[in-house]
Amino acid sequence: MPHIAMVSIPAHGHVNPSLEIVRTLVARGHRVTYANAASFAGTIRETGAELKPYESTLPSTDQDWTGDQIDHLTRFLDDAIAMLPQLRAAYADDRPDLFLYDIAGAPARILAEQWGIPAVQLSSTFVAWDGYEQDMAAAIEGLRADPRGADYYRRFSAWLSASGSSSTDSIAFQGRPDRCLALIPRALQPQADRVDPGVYDFVGPILGARSAQGDWQRPATAEKVLLVSLGSTFTQHPDFYRRCIAAFGALPAWHTVLQIGSKVDPAELGAVPGNVEVHPWVPQLAILKQADAFLTHAGMGGSSEGLYCGVPMIAAPQAADQFANAEQLAALGVGRVVDSATVTADDLRAALLGLTTDPAVAARSAEIKRELRANGGAARAADLIEAVLR
Repeated sequence: MPHIAMVSIPAHGHVNPSLEIVRTLVARGHRVTYANAASFAGTIRETGAELKPYESTLPSTDQDWTGDQIDHLTRFLDDAIAMLPQLRAAYADDRPDLFLYDIAGAPARILAEQWGIPAVQLSSTFVAWDGYEQDMAAAIEGLRADPRGADYYRRFSAWLSASGSSSTDSIAFQGRPDRCLALIPRALQPQADRVDPGVYDFVGPILGARSAQGDWQRPATAEKVLLVSLGSTFTQHPDFYRRCIAAFGALPAWHTVLQIGSKVDPAELGAVPGNVEVHPWVPQLAILKQADAFLTHAGMGGSSEGLYCGVPMIAAPQAADQFANAEQLAALGVGRVVDSATVTADDLRAALLGLTTDPAVAARSAEIKRELRANGGAARAADLIEAVLR
C-alpha cells in the first residue's frame, strides 16, 4: 500500500480540515500515518490513520497565547524547529511515498525535498496570489521594522539554511508550495482570480460527519436558533458573553447556544434565562446544520462551516486572519462585523435581527451553500492526491 504521511500541529483549526481527507485515503486502501501531538491521538486514530507522535512546544491553553502577531509567529517557528528532528527520526526507517502537510507543518516540506518525496500542502487558510508579496509588502516591512520581527525572519532563514532547504526565504517557503489543496471556500479567498490554478486547487470546506464530536437536538420550542462561539483558543471573554445573554436572552422565539470555553466559570455570567444554554464546548457543526444564525470569531474553520450550512453570521474577530475573514463575510453579503470589545447588547441584537430578516442575506447564503456543496469535497481531494502519487 502507498504510504502517505500527514503532518500537522495540535490545534483543532489545523487538524479538523484534514480529517475527512485522511479518512477517505484510508478507505481507498492507502496506509496513512499522521504526525501530531499525543493529545490528538483519539481524533486521528478514529480516521484509521496511525499516529506518529511528536512533542509540541505550542501553548495548550488560551491564556498562554498572549502577545501580538510577532509573538505568535515566533511560537510557530519554535515549534517547527523542535518538530524537524522528531519528524526525521519518526520517518527515517518508515519513509512515506508522499507527504501531506498543514501550513504549520513546514518541516515536512524540508524532509520531502531532502528525501526526493512529493509533498502537497493542505492550507486551512487563504493562499498566496500572483502579486501577493508586493501587495503585502507594507505589512511585512512593518513586522521587520520591529526588532523582534527582524529577529524572527533572521532565525527562520538561518534555520532553513541549516536544515538544507533550497529556499531560505521564509515567506516563499511557507507561502509558495509546489502543490497545494486549499481547504477553504473559494468565496473566502482574497484576490481569488489571481490564484495560480496550476499550483492551487480549492477543494474545501471538507467537513465530514463528525459524529465522534457528539450531536445536538434543536428544542421543540425553539422557532429560531443562534449559536455563539469564539472558537477553541481565544475564549476567555466573560464580559462579552454577558452582553450576548443580555442581547439574545429576551428575544422572543430565539434559542441561543453559548459556548464559553473551559476557562470561564459559568457563575461569572450571572443569571441565565431559560432560552440560553451554556456549555464549555459544543459540537459546532451539528448545531450549525440546525441553526438560523451564527455569532463567530470568524476563524477560517467557523467561517467555512457557516457558509457551508448557509447560516448568516455576526463576525467578532479576535486575531490573525479572522479580521480579513470577517470583512470578506460582510463583502459576500452574509455577515456583519462587530468589535467584541465595544459592541453593546443593543448592537448585537440589532445585528442579529437585521441579518435574519433581510431577504438578500437569505438568498446569498443559500446561493453560496449550493456552490460549496456542488464543488470540492474529500473525494476530489483524494483524487488530486492520488494523481500526485502516480
